[in-house]
Amino acid sequence: MEAVVVIIVIAVLGVLIGTGFALVRSRRGADSTLEPPPVARPVEPERAEVVAEAEALLAEAVVTELAPAETPGALARPRFRDRLSKARGLLSGYVGSITGRTRIDAETWDELEEALIRADVGVEATQELLDVLRARVKADGLENGAQLLEALKVELIQRLGGHDLELVRTTGPGPSIWLFVGVNGVGKTTTIGKLGKREADAGHKVVMAAGDTFRAAAAEQLGMWADRAGAELVRGNEGGDPGAVIFDAVEAAAARGADLVLADTAGRLHTKVNLMDELRKVRRVADKGAGQVTEVLLVLDATTGQNGLVQAAQFTEAVEVTGVVLTKLDGSAKGGIVVAIQTQLGIPVKLVGLGEGADDLVTFDPAEFVEALFS
Repeated sequence: MEAVVVIIVIAVLGVLIGTGFALVRSRRGADSTLEPPPVARPVEPERAEVVAEAEALLAEAVVTELAPAETPGALARPRFRDRLSKARGLLSGYVGSITGRTRIDAETWDELEEALIRADVGVEATQELLDVLRARVKADGLENGAQLLEALKVELIQRLGGHDLELVRTTGPGPSIWLFVGVNGVGKTTTIGKLGKREADAGHKVVMAAGDTFRAAAAEQLGMWADRAGAELVRGNEGGDPGAVIFDAVEAAAARGADLVLADTAGRLHTKVNLMDELRKVRRVADKGAGQVTEVLLVLDATTGQNGLVQAAQFTEAVEVTGVVLTKLDGSAKGGIVVAIQTQLGIPVKLVGLGEGADDLVTFDPAEFVEALFS
């Protein structure tokens, strides 16, 4: 009997001791804080303010990644870090050896150059980045690979900037017109559908124009998105004049007091001269009606890499592209194409596709994007 009592007492003591340790660990966890990684010091005086802003954005991006969803039960916006695991895995493999370097020597620069090119940044943009980083290493006295990569992150944020779509009010009573261009298969029609839903959810009255009259499936697909968003669809006959469809959509939007026209266009190969001529005509016609073209958005498939630059150059020459929508960034894209587009063409990336869902088309956030690629 005494032995049984002893065993019971020992068991109770064990539970109490274990509970005490758990409480200590819990308190330690609650008292701990998560600090963003150290950032590079400011560069030359004339750039100090800009660099400081980029560093602040980078630190804010780290905190945002660690923060829980703001509204319990609400559908959270997809996070870049969650959706860019493939691109991050590729880049970490390229720059992994640089992080541990205790000094910055010729071999370090060679490895960084190779990493950026393999990450789809492109030769021209890579050389520009390296020139700036060499100047920063000299000015700031950076000594090791970790500091070099931190300086690279700050420089990337500065270059990418922040460019959101805005529903610009026209000077007249007509609607704003967002014209979408790009080759077939990049997700142009789906992008219009998702944007239409976003703008409708924001309280704007939206009209969608099925200007890709050469592909019947495009009009059908856009019609389903219009139903889903509560938007009106204007379409024409198969093979009809795309400019006429968009003109009619603008007039219908003006008559109904709509805020925005989202206009699809044909997407045959960008190397065909007739397509570019047709797009120029569509742009001219769209501006002749009651509305005003305030955005010309080039939709690119991020997985095409440097080939996307060729498309971007062709379309920009034809219709003066104002921004890029980069789809399928959550797939096998390497991520560096974002930097190449902005650096070589001067066209901002305004939206990125991070998945197939209606809410997976999000505003491009440079700080969050860069932090998601490197950590």
